[in-house]
Amino acid sequence: MATQSMNDSWARVVDQIRSIWSDQDFDDTEMKKARGKFNKMVDLIHEKTGEPRPEIMQKISAFL
Repeated sequence: MATQSMNDSWARVVDQIRSIWSDQDFDDTEMKKARGKFNKMVDLIHEKTGEPRPEIMQKISAFL
């Protein structure tokens, strides 16, 4: 069972992703599949945006 702090942290991560890539629509189902999986999250963002993976990784790492 997820703790409240984990849920709060996940909510912050999702908010940051949606803020950075605000021109894309990330639905909750997609985000839940990638929860806790860095590479899967990078792949999801790459598929939606076409942005190079290294740039995505750098942006995500900046707020993790």
